[in-house]
Amino acid sequence: MKAEIITIGDEILIGQIVDTNSQWISQELNKIGVSVYQISSIQDDQQHILNALKEAENRADIVIITGGLGPTKDDITKKTIAAYFNDQEFVEYPEVIQHIKNLFKKFDHPFNEVQKHQAQLPSKATLLMNRYGTAPGMWFFENETVFVSLPGVPYEMKGLITHEVLPKIQQQFKLPFIIHKTIQTYGEGESVIAERIEDFENNLPSHIKLAYLPSFGKVRLRLTAKGKDAEEVKTSLDVEVEKLTQLLPDIIVGFDDGQTIEQRVGEFLKSKKQTIATAESMTGGKIAASLVAIPGSSAYFKGSFVVYTSELKQQLLNVPKEIIDTYSVVSKEVAETMATATREKLNTDYAIAITGNAGPTTDHNDKDVGVVYIGIATKKGVKVHEFNFGQPRLKVINKTVNKALELVLKNNM
Repeated sequence: MKAEIITIGDEILIGQIVDTNSQWISQELNKIGVSVYQISSIQDDQQHILNALKEAENRADIVIITGGLGPTKDDITKKTIAAYFNDQEFVEYPEVIQHIKNLFKKFDHPFNEVQKHQAQLPSKATLLMNRYGTAPGMWFFENETVFVSLPGVPYEMKGLITHEVLPKIQQQFKLPFIIHKTIQTYGEGESVIAERIEDFENNLPSHIKLAYLPSFGKVRLRLTAKGKDAEEVKTSLDVEVEKLTQLLPDIIVGFDDGQTIEQRVGEFLKSKKQTIATAESMTGGKIAASLVAIPGSSAYFKGSFVVYTSELKQQLLNVPKEIIDTYSVVSKEVAETMATATREKLNTDYAIAITGNAGPTTDHNDKDVGVVYIGIATKKGVKVHEFNFGQPRLKVINKTVNKALELVLKNNM
């Protein structure tokens, strides 16, 4: 069962907003066994919409359109879809009018005649009641293809997908079972991992696929199994997951259950009743920011020193000028001193210290752009790790943040 998603709106194409609707719809369709074949973003233009609908009908069993269902003149989706189905008759739904009036009364807005247009749908459409907004969704079934048109406002779209669209799809089609399992790895690149598990990948059963999802400093490995029998699909997937975990025990840090590495660090620290602090130069407080973005982080995060200059490293963390002059500000020795001082000053179980060159220049030190030192201090001492994350600047910073958190986890694996 293949689906296609079409988002309508110039605001997406000019970069004014990001299309998060398609991502969410894809996830929800996948959960019920529907594979998304293609996602397209198109202009608020009648011919463009008509062309996109025709192309999608030739490729997919289900076509989901979001956007362009408002009451204003620039929202042309409803009329265009009616034209696509050669449906010139519109039906007014009193229950939609009453719903809109109730919404407007709740927020003390006057109801006007233009809102009645929202309640008028093409005669071939099945009404999908929008609980959270004024524009109802529409369901068409033509030429063995389902077409669904939804408002683009995310919370309205999600309500319609959850309460109206998914149940109707499940009623109308016999769907396969699709199960994903995603394994989180840190510390090795995609090509290295692929070489290590080449035989495993070549011998996967035909109904199980492996995908590599690389990011800064980490690679997620997603195994997807698809079949008619839910128990068989789950059992076969579990077997392959176990094989994979045995092949990569040194770099696997867990399964992707929706948790980020920041959440994993937080859960670990809370479980041990331990605390952490950071001293950041090159990353400018980004590690601290990622930790405190997690609700409840006050239970384990004590604070951070953002010491971007040599002078602040000396003043706030007592890094001796002699060490900076001898080894340079980007050095193992400076990272070690920063980590030790931070843990002692803030009385924590862990301290992360960062010094490095993110680029584009080296700021008069002798280390190349991309060279980073990460110090991890505990009550047992300090260990400093040296890395070269290359270029450009944003890549170096993001990889440093991920690597530092990974090292905290690995310190206790």
